[in-house]
Amino acid sequence: MMHHPQILLSSLLCLLATTLSAEHWPQFRGPGAAGVSQQGKHPDRWSGKENVAWKTELPGRGWSSPIVWGDRIFVTTVVKHGDTEPPKKGLYFGGDRPEPSKAEHESKVICLDVNQGRILWEKVVHRGAPQTAIHLKSSYGAETPVTDGQRVYAVFGGLGVFAFTLSGEQVWARKLEPHATRYGWGSAASPVIHEGKLILLNDNEVQAELSALDTKTGKDLWRKSRDEKSNWATPFLWRNDQRTELVVPGTGAVRSYDLDGQLLWSLRGMSSIAIPTPCAGNGFVFVSSGYVGDKVRPLYAIRPGASGDISLKPGESHNASIAWSNPTAGPYNPSPVYHDGRLYVLYDRGLVSCFEAKTGRVIYDKERLPNGFAFTSSPWVAGGKLFCLNENGVCYVLSTGDKFEVLHTNTLGDDDMCMATPAMAGDRLFLRTAARIYAVASASR
Repeated sequence: MMHHPQILLSSLLCLLATTLSAEHWPQFRGPGAAGVSQQGKHPDRWSGKENVAWKTELPGRGWSSPIVWGDRIFVTTVVKHGDTEPPKKGLYFGGDRPEPSKAEHESKVICLDVNQGRILWEKVVHRGAPQTAIHLKSSYGAETPVTDGQRVYAVFGGLGVFAFTLSGEQVWARKLEPHATRYGWGSAASPVIHEGKLILLNDNEVQAELSALDTKTGKDLWRKSRDEKSNWATPFLWRNDQRTELVVPGTGAVRSYDLDGQLLWSLRGMSSIAIPTPCAGNGFVFVSSGYVGDKVRPLYAIRPGASGDISLKPGESHNASIAWSNPTAGPYNPSPVYHDGRLYVLYDRGLVSCFEAKTGRVIYDKERLPNGFAFTSSPWVAGGKLFCLNENGVCYVLSTGDKFEVLHTNTLGDDDMCMATPAMAGDRLFLRTAARIYAVASASR
């Protein structure tokens, strides 16, 4: 049987893409920002010692996620010199700290070896007292770096953007002006990359904007002002069957832009704080926000090809551009995850919902995780299972599908705090905690 050369080439390219995505986790929530492992080879059971290939202490504090490219892991952190008020586990009320710290801080980019956890290089990009405040539970190292396999790009809000080669040589740097954020909570939106463009979202109380920098030089490609104030959601590159667009959640409106920064559509009707990153599946992009103090905490499924103002009118739950919506299904911090025709939503207080992605039908609604605690990390899917990690380092492993079922729990111990969303590459899971990073892998590896 003969195969057409173009078919063979297409098959090889698909195989290569699958292999690459299995070995790399280049951005927040991994390939396609999906939060789904292509291989699912890492074990679903671990503790502080069981199935831990290595663990490495990290200096300072940072809630950025680790990213992976081949045999290297990259993380950011900020070391404070002087007394440090530790973050408190649990919900966020009472954590406002409106004045910047007067102590010297060192902002760092760190590279580790995937196999052994050795620190390969460590670069200080800034020293000095911060000019902006952060919430007690946040960090000045909140933004997850991103890599295109040639350079790694680290963003520190109110300081700058720093580009390094994978071997640790600084290529360029761009200053970011410090601006006040709502309640002094600080910044959190992570950068994304598309075809030589480094996309930055900087929503704040003074000058909100979306911009694109040249990945090779750091020079401006375009810059767009936004009619927004502070937001904390990472933009989402939605590759649908009609185009690739940049979906950017916001308190005032969700807005989608083309790759030159031109507005495509907007959607009003979010909660007062926008944090979760969108995800895609079944041909839709799913956008949500769910501040716990609001009555409206929406979840939307949006069709490709939208244009103009697609906001729902009073009494509507769908329209030509919105396939379905749910007014109270949005999460506050964790981002939803799509898998196999279902959308899973994890809520801060330890509840989980599952929706049929095509229709929005509730499969199960706000089922409680046993002895659940505060959840900030986004859930992920690997090996056909759903993982939900809480701030105490307890990870609930759930079956996927139509039945809510907790299979078992994993506990790290070490009284370690978990707020960063993990990374997965090859047969390993990388858990970044307040004090260290763990590599979870099968003991028989």
